Amino acid sequence: MKVKILFEDNHIIVVVKPPGILSQAGPLDIDDMLTILKKYIKEKYQKPGNVYLGLVHRLDLNVGGVMVFAKTSKAAKRLNEQMKSHLISKDYFAVVLGEMKVNQRMVVLENHIKKDKKNKLAIITDSDKDQYAKLAYQVLESIKDRDQNLSLVDIHLETGRFHQIRAQFSHIGFPIYGDNKYGPKTRGYEMGLYSYRLSFTHPVTKESLTFMDYPSKGIFSDFRMLGNKVVDYD
Repeated sequence: MKVKILFEDNHIIVVVKPPGILSQAGPLDIDDMLTILKKYIKEKYQKPGNVYLGLVHRLDLNVGGVMVFAKTSKAAKRLNEQMKSHLISKDYFAVVLGEMKVNQRMVVLENHIKKDKKNKLAIITDSDKDQYAKLAYQVLESIKDRDQNLSLVDIHLETGRFHQIRAQFSHIGFPIYGDNKYGPKTRGYEMGLYSYRLSFTHPVTKESLTFMDYPSKGIFSDFRMLGNKVVDYD
């Protein structure tokens, strides 16, 4: 499998994960980014023995987008510290079911989430004892497509909780397109969620880095606004 690499040095590697690929190996017999990238590094640099590669964050199986991996344990530790401190910024495009009103300002969603480990679900609760979840979103476009109303949403993730985006949008009545777990059951595995922007501080050089990759296939290709979208979060 050919990997789309956005950046690589001695400390980190930033790539685009395609939908349908796991972030790391699991019980399913499916390709995963960690194994693919270890093989790539081993072959490119002719490294003997095992290759170290640290997983900093995950994307769900059917979610594509930008990911960073650490090539050294020092880089992994520092990036994990940034992740825990919410210093790694992540932005997503989502296609949701339903007609949402196009807006010029970001709208904030705040909830508390409890993880149902048995059923692998995120449940929205009213208890402040559960994890606090926050995101901001802007509706870019609403269309009638494939005999249903769909809306394109730009999401800035404030907290990275388990299935946060999927659970929060389902909770307000606009589940992610193709999300069989939080929305209506559908055929196929395409999900309308894509991590298009990732910003963080380089773990060694301390340089502020931002990487972007826009989705261009599947349900995302039906929206005209996608290529023209510009939002300033500063």
